[in-house]
Amino acid sequence: MSFPSLSWLSLSRIQDIYSQFLANFPVQYQPVVSVIVGLLIVYVIYRIIKRDFIFIVLLVVLVPASIPVLKSIWSGLLMLLKYLFNIN
Repeated sequence: MSFPSLSWLSLSRIQDIYSQFLANFPVQYQPVVSVIVGLLIVYVIYRIIKRDFIFIVLLVVLVPASIPVLKSIWSGLLMLLKYLFNIN
């Protein structure tokens, strides 16, 4: 059994999909939609960390090799949020 390839799931691909989604809204509502989507992502991340905080700490303590993976995930999420909020 092999894992499916996630090479198609890159930040640029996500940005392209989001741009296509945003094109469905009038220009004056696009910033509002971006803020709402960004706040929803922040809320979901908060809920995940709140619910699984002990498991995340145990993962870092018991499997130190997971630290680079978690850093990579965190930096990807921050880049996505910067894109949504249009922060350079």
